[in-house]
Amino acid sequence: MHLVVGLGNPGFKYKNMRHNIGYQVVDILSERWRIALNHQSCSARWGRGECHGYKILLAQPETYMNLSGRAVFRLISFFKLTPADLLVIHDDLDLSLGKLKFVAKGGAGGHRGIASIISMLHTTEFLRLKIGIGRPQYGETVENFVLSPFYPNERDLVATMAERTADAVETFLLSGLNQAMSLFHGQGPLPDNPPEVRAKNLDKF
Repeated sequence: MHLVVGLGNPGFKYKNMRHNIGYQVVDILSERWRIALNHQSCSARWGRGECHGYKILLAQPETYMNLSGRAVFRLISFFKLTPADLLVIHDDLDLSLGKLKFVAKGGAGGHRGIASIISMLHTTEFLRLKIGIGRPQYGETVENFVLSPFYPNERDLVATMAERTADAVETFLLSGLNQAMSLFHGQGPLPDNPPEVRAKNLDKF
């Protein structure tokens, strides 16, 4: 089973903030794969289903970002999974807006949600998919920046960015990590590419 976790903060007021882009991607995957997030336990909102023969567990921690590891640990323990089954989707300040990067292991890079997961799992060896949100442009603190909506001139790209990230997750599941990295690494939310990749992937379902 693949455990796909999108990081964010629960509650309506956080819905459109930069820190919640991981939540948004899981919402898209939930719709595409018809996996309802209709369970609330293990400190998370989650749903379980199957896509093209793969068993999938989609989850959004409800612990707030800094304690994300609690939910991930409980889900892994309850479903008898290992860190090798985990893919975490999260925002990244060090990547420009819309850039994607798969990382198979490594430190938290200052991301408190990832730091919490590392602390709870006692390993840095789990797959992450980082989504670039860029850096503050108007003197905001980092904390205020990640807990704010995207700038008005960025908002047209956000939906495409989230869809493209979902495409990358599908490619990883269907074609493997190397193919997903080849197609999506370092590229921004280009409007002409995601529909083609999405159509190709969905033909396989």
